[in-house]
Amino acid sequence: MSYADQYKGCHWIDFPLLESFMKQCLVKIGVPEADADIVTDVLIESDKRGIDSHGIGRLKPIYLDRIDAGILNTETKIDVVKETETTAVLDGNNGMGHVVARKAMEMAIQKAKDKGLGMVAVRNSTHYGIAGYYTTMASDAGMVGITGTNARPSIAPTHGVENMLGTNPLTFGFPTDEEFPFVLDCATSVSQRGKIEMYSRSGKKLPAGWVIDREGKTRTDTDQVLVDLTKGKAALAPFGGLGEDTAGYKGYGYATVVEVLCAALQNGSYLKALGGFDENGNKIPYPLGHFFMAIDIEHFVPLTVFKAIAGAIMRDLRASEVAPGAERIYTAGEKEHEARLFRMEHGCPVPEALQNVMNTCRERWNLDFQYPWD
Repeated sequence: MSYADQYKGCHWIDFPLLESFMKQCLVKIGVPEADADIVTDVLIESDKRGIDSHGIGRLKPIYLDRIDAGILNTETKIDVVKETETTAVLDGNNGMGHVVARKAMEMAIQKAKDKGLGMVAVRNSTHYGIAGYYTTMASDAGMVGITGTNARPSIAPTHGVENMLGTNPLTFGFPTDEEFPFVLDCATSVSQRGKIEMYSRSGKKLPAGWVIDREGKTRTDTDQVLVDLTKGKAALAPFGGLGEDTAGYKGYGYATVVEVLCAALQNGSYLKALGGFDENGNKIPYPLGHFFMAIDIEHFVPLTVFKAIAGAIMRDLRASEVAPGAERIYTAGEKEHEARLFRMEHGCPVPEALQNVMNTCRERWNLDFQYPWD
């Protein structure tokens, strides 16, 4: 199956139009233009990399709807709670997570340039888009980048059925001598809510083993799963799967590591406090925590040496023996690079459900856009 064949039924939209559309929606709802530029840049980067779970598909349900509900501030005020030469703690004051996160990684990178290592912890932030955006900031600066974020409760602990931990990605990135950096950006669950939303937009059932109910039975009814995850009636399995036979405790353990580093380092909220509802069922903010690390490679070895070795490792891995029936071996960041090359030429695929969302936004703010499906 060709890359384009995966998106049958979608209309392809040019990135300049998509980017302008997202920015105008954000500005119309009250986000300052400079901040809207940052948010749009993070979201459009996700679409360019082929990560459809975190791009334009997240604009309305995660950001616009939360702003409408009064649980996400359009203006982002960032307070420096504590700072040293190599560390800092920031408070995002429930502003746009992308703006807070980019500021935090910029600080970590600058500290790493000065001292070799920089780490910034953040509290009271919000959803910040793809974590790989921020590690790529570090790799572009010739550094190793690491970030993590907690999230609303979704993952059940091993041997448990209650959603306690967020999908909590632990993300790494570093430069190589190839055309693209190494970027490992994935949730600590078997899958994550954004991918389930993609299945919903496509009208597809979930694979067995992604989600369990309170009786420990697997769930595949996509639309109701999205409802029940919010109500606590369903939970995601940690990566590795359910129980210990397939090592689900590894995903559970890594999710816990991220939870601790995103809460305990900055005196932030955690677990059920990130659920988004008060005791009366009213919507409240999601006071998320993040952490960002930058490691300046030149403080260890020349950057050219690091890149050459890292690139050689990637090439050796891809050149190793392929399993019967498989076409090739990939390394982290390669598929996203190939998606970017294709999409920069052909645009971004937009399924019918997302077309309807974009139509609604255009009508709400009387935006002057012509879509390919008009």
